[in-house]
Amino acid sequence: MVNPRAWLAEAISTFALVFFGTISITLAVVVFGTSLSVQAILMISLAHGSAIGLMVYAFGHISGAHINPAVTIPMMITRKIGVADGFAYIGSQLAGAVIAAFAHKAILSQGAQVNFGVQTGPSEVLGFNVMSALWVEMILTFFLVTVIYMVAVHKKAPAGIHGISIGGMVFLIHLISVPLTGASVNPARTFGPALVSGFWEFHWLYWVAPIIGGIIAGVIMQYVYVKKAEKEII
Repeated sequence: MVNPRAWLAEAISTFALVFFGTISITLAVVVFGTSLSVQAILMISLAHGSAIGLMVYAFGHISGAHINPAVTIPMMITRKIGVADGFAYIGSQLAGAVIAAFAHKAILSQGAQVNFGVQTGPSEVLGFNVMSALWVEMILTFFLVTVIYMVAVHKKAPAGIHGISIGGMVFLIHLISVPLTGASVNPARTFGPALVSGFWEFHWLYWVAPIIGGIIAGVIMQYVYVKKAEKEII
């Protein structure tokens, strides 16, 4: 059953993630001039984690607050969402991300110095190794989707912990991976700034790795944990 209200919720939620997330990068690295310091990483991590957590509380009851194609695709595969709605979710997420990136450009043109927050591939810390970056993004997305299934999909999960748990995982992911891959775990988060900045190098990595990691997590959580709980409740 198609649900345009949910599509709009996904667009708004993804706008919030990309807007607050990428502007935090411009402020931390360019405006405040701290480069990629510990303080900058903390600010960037807090912005992304808070945006996700708050949007989960705001729109979780409307659309599930996927805010990420690497979440929606596993949800489609495990039949938590219909195919038509699933593709509409992804389109809405990409649209929200693009609009947010253009808003960033309009408000803070200095963002061009950091390509408006787009992830730029494996860092020097990883030795510029693409396979290492692929593994980082895949593993971190695996844990993000694991948390989502276990706190938001699992029927026996404690009530009211969705936002803080998912937002907390996003915060942790950014703490670890901002210095490694730029921290995506979300194709929409990368797509919007890439379109606005014109920086497409390594773009494929931020689609392939999160989607693979998300699918693996979604399938395992669904058939090992979630499905069992659903049967017990019935």
